[in-house]
Amino acid sequence: MKIYDFPMAPNPRRVRVFLAEKNIEMVYVHVDIFKGESRTVEFMQKNPMGGLPVLEFDDGTYLTESVAICRYFEGIQPEPRLMGVDPRDIAFVEMWNRRMELEILAPIGNVIQHTHPAFITRIKQIPEFAEARRDHGMQRLEWLDSILAQRQFITGDRYTIADITAMIAIDLGVNLGGMKLLEGVNHVKRWHEAVSSRPSAKA
Repeated sequence: MKIYDFPMAPNPRRVRVFLAEKNIEMVYVHVDIFKGESRTVEFMQKNPMGGLPVLEFDDGTYLTESVAICRYFEGIQPEPRLMGVDPRDIAFVEMWNRRMELEILAPIGNVIQHTHPAFITRIKQIPEFAEARRDHGMQRLEWLDSILAQRQFITGDRYTIADITAMIAIDLGVNLGGMKLLEGVNHVKRWHEAVSSRPSAKA
């Protein structure tokens, strides 16, 4: 197996961190999104959506979407359990991971898409939309701060995929978007320092 990957993109990193937590070694194939390599005819045969990451199985089939890829590896190597330990816990982890995707990662990603020079030729940038999404993202970080005031990790006392999703979202905003996301949210800052100190965060 191998994974088509781009280091600067959040979803490929989500898979790399997930696999690092499980100590799963993988062959990664670099695909430069900014150079249009994910939009070539050859690559679109692997993923018609033109997105990364893509897991290629040894039989030549392809699995796309980062959480689906994580779900596959959770199934073949359950420990450490990053997506829940029983049906109830699995459901709650899924709920929190979706919240991190929709309320933290999505607005940060929207801000970058509509302000960063790399996206000028890829989408019609709307500065007003970026500003509205920035405000939404900051409000949701304040909400997340109130959650993390009560617990160590996003779902409770265990590190899960929800923590990975939120970490890569914040890192994306800080590193690529120049956003000051940790000011005034001390519980988020404490949590972010803790998850960023894990060896997997370097993946």
